[in-house]
Amino acid sequence: MSVLAQVGERDAFAELSRFRTAFYGFLSARADAFFELTDALLCADGPVRTPVELSLTAEHRRGYGSLYGALNHGRLDVNGLRDLLVSLPLPRFGERIVLSVDVSPWLRSDAACSPERLFCHVHGRSKAAAQIIPGWPYSFVAALTPDRTSWTAVLDAVRLGPIDDAAAVTADQLRRIAERLIAAGQWRPGDRDMLIVMDAGYDVMRLAWLLRDLPVELVGRLRSDRALRLPAPPRTYQPKGGRPPKHGKEFSLARPQTWTEPSVVTVNDAPRYGKAEARAWDRLHPELQQRFAWIDHDGELPVIEGTLIRLEVDHLPRDRDAPPVWLWSSATGAGPDDVDFAWSCYLRRFDLEHTFRLFKQSLGWTRPRLREPEAADNWTWLVIVAHTQLRLAAPLANDHRKPWEKTTRPGIALTPTRVRRGFRHLRPHLACPARVPKPSRPGPGRPPGSRNRHPATRHDVGKTVKRPSTLYERDQARR
Repeated sequence: MSVLAQVGERDAFAELSRFRTAFYGFLSARADAFFELTDALLCADGPVRTPVELSLTAEHRRGYGSLYGALNHGRLDVNGLRDLLVSLPLPRFGERIVLSVDVSPWLRSDAACSPERLFCHVHGRSKAAAQIIPGWPYSFVAALTPDRTSWTAVLDAVRLGPIDDAAAVTADQLRRIAERLIAAGQWRPGDRDMLIVMDAGYDVMRLAWLLRDLPVELVGRLRSDRALRLPAPPRTYQPKGGRPPKHGKEFSLARPQTWTEPSVVTVNDAPRYGKAEARAWDRLHPELQQRFAWIDHDGELPVIEGTLIRLEVDHLPRDRDAPPVWLWSSATGAGPDDVDFAWSCYLRRFDLEHTFRLFKQSLGWTRPRLREPEAADNWTWLVIVAHTQLRLAAPLANDHRKPWEKTTRPGIALTPTRVRRGFRHLRPHLACPARVPKPSRPGPGRPPGSRNRHPATRHDVGKTVKRPSTLYERDQARR
């Protein structure tokens, strides 16, 4: 092994040990049980089917009761952990940070005694397969990597409640992440704006307005039935009366006859999609009305201009048909390189879906049958901490492949599942601040023949609070 490789390994070991020690410092109640549960999750053989089986691993030195005690009664300094996550080395697209935000549900259709559940929309392979199932929706923010891998750096998770405005919660979440990145020195004055990509479920234009004071650029997908407005024409004469127009002609995404000549046209060869043609129009904006999300806006409604991008590729992977994709960027005056960078980063957004699949299928994020949502929050952060340790251990892990698995090619990063398979061999060389358990004996338990005199309270599935959509409804609600 070369000297540089040895130095790199020592730095990676030191970074991972520092993270583990700092994580233990953020635990105030049931700290040892919580920390050993995280190690058990990292060192377990195969996917997690039920959390109680993690107590059988050698890394979990306590009884199975302490496992649920840590989840139900453990206390974690979440804000300190968020600061720790943004201080770690983050992937970048050149010198630019690219973030993605998305919601993934923890389905609890059979948990009638669990409060704060919502009806979650679950997508299927077809529109007929989509379902509405009760559960806890979580909003995740992660930093994306430029390479085509399944690695992302998860930075934050927030559970959405019945009284929450999803757009306001997302804006507050993104604001906190951006401010933490600036405070941690990840972004400095003079750097290019951080890019945030999102799917069509978000109101990207409203988020761009709420985050307009931060060094961020937002790129989101639009539905193909949207209609925007062109910039207002220049006023070349002075009429006798009337105010100048705020909006130009209509630009309907579904009617090509309303399109104007694009300001930018690029053509590229994408390895997975064939020919990729992007056309962009500058300074397109929506015509806002004081309804729904803008019902409480004071003053004149803003004109939120951005760049509209239409991306068309030859085919999707496995030769599937590819309908055109409409994107909107909050940046104006974009050039050809900016347009290509925006849509290529949007395609990297799907890496977060691989992270959700890893959380649910391998790390068992949605496996515990927890009653309280606070316990679900603890387990969610435990899974995020475990995933972060896998990311930091990726340069150190060896490929412990099974005989029927393919060998990883040189220069290709190991998948999170293969890094987890070798984490047990790395753990003895890392910092383990959890204390040795004290000897104890099991409690007496419930006396034989006794019955539960206090059954758990049953909760109906909450619905998102309906907000006024017109000025009349708002005035009636305030009376």
